[in-house]
Amino acid sequence: MPEQRNASLKDPELYEKLRADGASKEKAARISNAAAQKGRATVGRKGGESGSYEDWTVPELKNRAKELGLTGYSKKTKSDLIESLRNH
Repeated sequence: MPEQRNASLKDPELYEKLRADGASKEKAARISNAAAQKGRATVGRKGGESGSYEDWTVPELKNRAKELGLTGYSKKTKSDLIESLRNH
């Protein structure tokens, strides 16, 4: 039996590629539909910029190090934390 495609998907090819890359069904559908409506290049440029680590507080840097699974961050200085995060 041939594979059925969801009729609400505007760019099924992109949807399948995103799913293969590990995106959830919802996220893949949202991105593929936005790309079909606005163009892939426009959707690719969308998004914000992350702030500089220098603007973060030490507790924020330590939380980020913990999220990334880094070790030995509790005794590091701010500059050492930033270096560790950038080199991770």
